[in-house]
Amino acid sequence: MEKSENVAFLATVSGLVQGVGFRYFAYREAMALGVQGYVKNLLNGQVEVFAEGSQTQLQRFIEILNQGPRFGKVDQVDVEWRDYRGRYDTFFIETGF
Repeated sequence: MEKSENVAFLATVSGLVQGVGFRYFAYREAMALGVQGYVKNLLNGQVEVFAEGSQTQLQRFIEILNQGPRFGKVDQVDVEWRDYRGRYDTFFIETGF
């Protein structure tokens, strides 16, 4: 796969990732990288991230998600790669559950 090819992923982030600014952290980092998609809290305490962009952008985004915000603690990021569909033209925080 070429590094510039657009791809997508659906990630589930586990750990202390709710109530610590994780969604805002992911939003800021995604916007800085030029990644499209969304981040949202799940009822089970995890955070879901859907992202679209180049292979290079998304690999970097996964590294950043693994670090998490200062007051959070990421235990695991499960990534499921998807085909790029160009569904989003920005990155946003989905509120509610």
